[in-house]
Amino acid sequence: MIQVNDLSFSYTKSPFISGMNFSVSEGEIFGFLGPSGAGKSTLQKILIGMLRTYQGSAMVNGVECKKRTKHFYENIGVDFEFSTMYEKLTARENLQFFSSLYEKKPRPIDELLERVGLEQDADKRVADYSKGMKSRLNFIKALLHDPLLLCLDEPTSGLDPTNSHMMKNMILEEKAKGKTILLTTHNMQDATELCDRVAFIVGGKICALDSPHNLIMSKGAATVTYTWFENGEHSASCPLGRVSSDEQLKGLIAENRLQSIHSSEPTLNDIFMDVTGRTLV
Repeated sequence: MIQVNDLSFSYTKSPFISGMNFSVSEGEIFGFLGPSGAGKSTLQKILIGMLRTYQGSAMVNGVECKKRTKHFYENIGVDFEFSTMYEKLTARENLQFFSSLYEKKPRPIDELLERVGLEQDADKRVADYSKGMKSRLNFIKALLHDPLLLCLDEPTSGLDPTNSHMMKNMILEEKAKGKTILLTTHNMQDATELCDRVAFIVGGKICALDSPHNLIMSKGAATVTYTWFENGEHSASCPLGRVSSDEQLKGLIAENRLQSIHSSEPTLNDIFMDVTGRTLV
């Protein structure tokens, strides 16, 4: 679906994105992770044809992005981090307007509004929506024309845990339909739960690219921590791969004296800091 080769871009004489190479398969959820100013949003703008003065190649669905025509957008849905709705119009009026811009028959508007819990507020002006409501409305706007590629920028930003869970389920449903999804986020938990692969971007370059699981497991062995009571509470840890040789743990299990036991491994955020030396702030 996406093939990027030797991609470079600059707003000034200094390079902003340089020597970037990656590909995204059809039906994959691919995440861009990096601090503010790393080049994530610029890269997204290149891939949706907004910035065309780049060097190298950026192919999306068989089309070189700098040579895109209006038909290019029939197969791309974009959910920007900030609302792109007309605030004086209602949610329903906005969706009706944006659906009219595509040649494709739109998905049922009322059905989409119901899925994100906005059916009761469909005829309310968007100016009166909360940030979370705007975020949900912006998301379903990207789904209106049933695109092959979804570009999502911080899709769960401003959402409470219940709506965030709902949003992530809908993203996975789109993946199950064969859609390709680009996810730009600061939220490492979202990336871990949703992405097949992630790219760490710092200073306009990709520092690491792999599945969240592989990145996590390659940078630190999981450990097992257990507690027991013996004249007070005690705890100990051992590497997950050496559990069978931990005689103390084996004895506590045999005597049924364990109070708790759990495994832990580095988080994706830990790996990002280890690889890049940066935080996502």
